[in-house]
Amino acid sequence: MITVSQAAVAAVKDAMARASQREGGLRILVKEGGCAGYEYVVDLDPQQRSDDIVVEADGVRVLIDPASRPRLEGMTLGFRQDLAGSGFTFENPNASSTCGCQKSFN
Repeated sequence: MITVSQAAVAAVKDAMARASQREGGLRILVKEGGCAGYEYVVDLDPQQRSDDIVVEADGVRVLIDPASRPRLEGMTLGFRQDLAGSGFTFENPNASSTCGCQKSFN
């Protein structure tokens, strides 16, 4: 379904520890909007839903709702930290274009 980089795994583990969250995982969904047509929404979610697609990587769960699946299929979730800031990155083969914000695609 998707690939999760080691940097993203470490970032999720760190965020969950800071939030004292032991259950659930990182939820990724796609919604209409953003600069380019669709945008990624990423947040910790303490609860897995019965219809979630679950991707497990080194003890981290990534939760994806069924409606977002077609737009995320084959994506690599990464994480970068540099002088400009830090955040998740999305290498998505389904995106025909992306915005400079890196959170919006078409």
